[in-house]
Amino acid sequence: MSENHSSGVYLNDIPKEQAWERFSQALSSFGLFKALGSEFIELENALGRVTAEPIWARRSSPHYHASAMDGFALHSTETEGVSDRKPKVLEIDRQCVYVDTGDALPDGCDAVLPIELIEQLDDKQTIRIFQAVPPWFNVRPMGEDIVTTELVLPAGHTIRAIDLGAIAASGHAQVSVARKPRVAIIPTGSELVHPQEDPLPGQIPEFNSLMLAGQIESWGGEAQRWPILPDNRESIRTAVLEAALEHDLVMISAGSSAGSEDFTADVVASLGQLLVHGVAVRPGHPVILGVLEHNAGQDEETNNPATAVIGVPGYPVSAALTADIFIQPLLRVWLGLNPLDPPMMDATLTRKLHSTAGDEEHIRVTLGYVSGRWVAAPLSRGAGVITSLVRADGIFVVPAGTQGVQAGAKIQVRTLRTHAELIQTILVLGSHDLTLDIMAQYLAEQSRRLSSNNIGSIGGLVALSRGEAHIAGSHLLDPETGEYNKPYVRRYLPDTPITLMGLVKREQGMIVAPENPKGIREIRDLQRKDVRFVNRQKGSGTRLLFDHHLSTLGIAGEEVRGYTQEEYTHLTVASAVASGKADCGLGIRAAATALKLDFIPLESERYELVFPTGNLDLALLQPLFDLLHDSKFKRAIELLEGYDVSIMGEMISIDP
Repeated sequence: MSENHSSGVYLNDIPKEQAWERFSQALSSFGLFKALGSEFIELENALGRVTAEPIWARRSSPHYHASAMDGFALHSTETEGVSDRKPKVLEIDRQCVYVDTGDALPDGCDAVLPIELIEQLDDKQTIRIFQAVPPWFNVRPMGEDIVTTELVLPAGHTIRAIDLGAIAASGHAQVSVARKPRVAIIPTGSELVHPQEDPLPGQIPEFNSLMLAGQIESWGGEAQRWPILPDNRESIRTAVLEAALEHDLVMISAGSSAGSEDFTADVVASLGQLLVHGVAVRPGHPVILGVLEHNAGQDEETNNPATAVIGVPGYPVSAALTADIFIQPLLRVWLGLNPLDPPMMDATLTRKLHSTAGDEEHIRVTLGYVSGRWVAAPLSRGAGVITSLVRADGIFVVPAGTQGVQAGAKIQVRTLRTHAELIQTILVLGSHDLTLDIMAQYLAEQSRRLSSNNIGSIGGLVALSRGEAHIAGSHLLDPETGEYNKPYVRRYLPDTPITLMGLVKREQGMIVAPENPKGIREIRDLQRKDVRFVNRQKGSGTRLLFDHHLSTLGIAGEEVRGYTQEEYTHLTVASAVASGKADCGLGIRAAATALKLDFIPLESERYELVFPTGNLDLALLQPLFDLLHDSKFKRAIELLEGYDVSIMGEMISIDP
C-alpha cells in the first residue's frame, strides 16, 4: 500500500479552497498552472477559440477612402452656395465622377452626392445638384473602422462570430489561439452498461462520461471518452497510464470512495502524487486530485512534464458539480482565461434547509419573479437525481459551518439561465400532476416557461401565503364537508382574495403490481404483514386522502407496513411498486398505466390551480389561462388514463 494511503489522505475531507490550493501548487511545481501553449489555425476554424496573443491590425479598414453611397463623387467646394433655389450643373468626369458603394474615391474628390439627390440631364454629360455638402460627406475614410497597428482583440478573448469579421478585415487569415486542453474521461464500474442497452437489475446505464465530455467541450477543452472499464485495479491503472501520455487531464469516473471495489485513489497513488481524497462539499465529497509525473521525453503528444488526474464521484450530480468546481477553473487557467465571474442574483428562500455543518453544500433551486421579488425554491438534494440539474435555474451555496438556512432568508444564487428566460417563468409550487408537464410543453410554444416544484398541496398554499409562487396545485379533500381545496384556502390564506381554477378530475386509488399478486382489494388489506406500502410525503393531498381513509376505517398508521416510507410524486410511487420496492402505493391511475401496473380506484378528486385573484391580470399568466380553454390541450389531457377535463377553466372566487 502506498505511503499516501497510510498517511491518511484517503477520504480525509478538507475545505474546497484548501484542496484547490494543494492541487494548483502541485501543478505549478511542474509549470502546468498556466496557459498550455498556442497554435495557429485558419480563421474559419477559430469560432469559440481563445486568442493566445493580442491581435494587431495588419491593415486599415477600409484601406482607402471609400464611397458610402451610389452617386457622384466630387470636391465639396463644387457645392458651395448650392441650394434648391440656386441649383448648379456639373460636368461628368470633369467636375464629378459616378461611383458605386465601396468604390475608391477618385483623386481630387472628398464627398459623394447620393444618386437620389441629383438630376441627370438629357445630354447624359451633366447633372444638376440642389444642395451643398461638407467634406467627407458619404465617404468612409481610410481607417474609419480599423487603423493599421491598432489592437483588434486582446489575448485571452473567446472569439465570437462578429470577431471573425474584424480579424479578417484587419488582414489576418490565421490566428494564434490557445491549445485546447486534452481531457481523457475513463468510466469505471462493473455494473455499467452502454446507455443504448436495456439494463438488467443491478446494471446502470453509463452516461456520466457523455455529460462530462459535454461540459469539457463547452468550456473549451477537447474530450476523449474511454470504453467502460470493470472494477479491476490493473485495468484502471493501465488505462490511466496510457491516457496520461496523450492528455493534459485524466478524469476517472466513479471508484473514488473507499469501498472494496473503489480503486481510483490507490491507482493515482501508485502512479504519482495523491494530493486530495475527499473535499468538504456536498454533493461530491469523495473527490480525488492528483498529479502523474512523466519520464523525460515520455509525453510526446502534449509535451507536458506531468498530467493532472481527477477522480470524480459516480453519482451524476456529484460528478457534474465536481467538474464545475475543479475542472472548469483549471481549463480556464490552461486556456489563458481569467477566473469565471458567474452571474449572481439575490433571492428569497422558500423553505427551511438543514445542512451538514462541516460541509459546503450546493443546493439546486428553481427561480421565479413573484410579487416584485425573486424567490428560490429548493429542488431534490439527492446526488443521483440528474433531473434536479436539468430543472435547476440556479445554485445556492450553503457555506461550511452553517447548520441550516431559514425560510424567507435572503440568499445569493448563481444563475444557470438568462434573465430573459427567468422573467418569463411561471412558478408553480404544490401538488404534483402529470398535466403540468403537458402544460409546460404547450406554454413553451408561447414563450413561457412553466417551472413546477413538488412540495405537496399544503406546501403550495403556504408558499402562496408567503408570496413565493404564482400558482399552487392542490387536491385537498376536507373530510367534514366533502369539499376540495376551498376549506384549506380559507385556513391558510384567510386574508387574501383567492381564485380556484378547475384543471382536472382524476382517479386516485391503489397502485399494485401487474395481476395484483398480493390480492389487494381494499385499504384494510394494507394491515397484512406481507404487504409493503409506499406513502406520499406529509402535506400532500394524496397523503391526506390516505389518512382520511385510515381514520374512517379506524386503522392507525403504525399498522401499515411502510407507512413512513415516502415518495414525492405519483410516478415515483408507481416506480416503487414496479421495482418491487413496495407492493402498493396510493396514486393516480395515469401513473399506474404509465408503468403498466394494475389500479384499484378509490376516489374521483378535483385538482385545481390556486392563486391570488390579483394574478388574473398578470400578463405572464395569460397564456396559461388561455390554454385552459384550448381544445387541443384538452384533448391531450383526455388521452391520460383516469382524467376528466369537464371542470377545466371553471373559476371559484374566495374572498376574505
